[in-house]
Amino acid sequence: MWRDLAPLGRHRDSGGYRRYAWTAADADCRAWFRQQAEARGLTYEVDRNGNQWAWLGDPLAGDAVVTGSHLDSVPDGGAFDGPLGVVSSFAALDELLARGARFARPLALVNFGDEEGARFGLACVGSRLTAGQLTVEQAHRLTDADGITLPRAMEAAGHDPDALGADPERLGRIGAFVELHVEQGRALDLSGDRVGLASAIWPHGRWRFDFRGEANHAGTTRLADRRDPMLSYAETVLAARREAELAGAVATFGKISVEPNGVNAIPSLVRGWLDSRAADQPTLDQVVEGVEKAARSYAEAHGIDLDVVRESFTPVVEFDHALRDELARILGADADLRVPVLGTGAGHDAGILSASIPTAMLFVRNPTGVSHSPAEFAAEDDCVAGVLALADALEGLACK
Repeated sequence: MWRDLAPLGRHRDSGGYRRYAWTAADADCRAWFRQQAEARGLTYEVDRNGNQWAWLGDPLAGDAVVTGSHLDSVPDGGAFDGPLGVVSSFAALDELLARGARFARPLALVNFGDEEGARFGLACVGSRLTAGQLTVEQAHRLTDADGITLPRAMEAAGHDPDALGADPERLGRIGAFVELHVEQGRALDLSGDRVGLASAIWPHGRWRFDFRGEANHAGTTRLADRRDPMLSYAETVLAARREAELAGAVATFGKISVEPNGVNAIPSLVRGWLDSRAADQPTLDQVVEGVEKAARSYAEAHGIDLDVVRESFTPVVEFDHALRDELARILGADADLRVPVLGTGAGHDAGILSASIPTAMLFVRNPTGVSHSPAEFAAEDDCVAGVLALADALEGLACK
């Protein structure tokens, strides 16, 4: 499975993946998911929001156990973030069938659409729509860098955008969702464990900083006469690092847009996106407020106008304690497997769904901690340990 999936959407020069929602690469990944489902005789379906499902047992019976993740990527992302959870879900099912497991509850495998938000700027679109955390009106206003709206992109890919919307009936048929994911950090590597269990997702958000100055000639405009928004932006990037270090949090300006974007032109607009995350809400507020305060001070000093817009936000997500404790009990039966409980600064579909249904997450060791990069990696024996842990978890939840 890994060998067949690996070439899909991989960029020839960067070696990273560009599997953006509702593109040709996404279609190839979706076709792969459907082939895997049909090869196992599973009932395949696509829900109203474009998420793919593969069912063992009656999809309408209720109290289903669901596992899976996503197949899309960030720009030039790695091979493991998302796909490891999907591949492992099929592998775990194969393991259970090989064990002769007898299922007492329906089991479903899922590929959630547009988890990374690389094309339309909002993460977890498929799960947000399903959970009613993104309205139809909001979804219809999402556009990519070329001005193509989400509905138009979905329609071009063969999906009916008029069907978008909350799906409480589907969520009502799910008793538990367990997502396996490569760890996006080094906690497991440092502790020497192959598999971990999630406790919570840090609160996190995205803020857009618009620095507006005055375009002018780069060669003839005196330094004293310039209203250069790039200076204020650069100083704000450094301020974000300082604020994060002081608070024990993280803050990153990873995306920038410049107008008119000419080598010999002073910019008129520099737009930068801040991603910030912290272990608790007060700390996150402290960081973002500190960054904004510094940005406004720098902007005023350079004669720059500044607008700050919060584009997305997710509060702290505590995974279902009862489900987490049950998985700890199940996995604890393996004397050779120690499963520490750890938090994460990354958002996931499991976090979105946690407000509607019991959810849990398993992490697989990442020896370097690198993620959202072609260098992202997990060793094969650790991936196998993850599959076996997921199979044990599903057996404990869904089987007699």
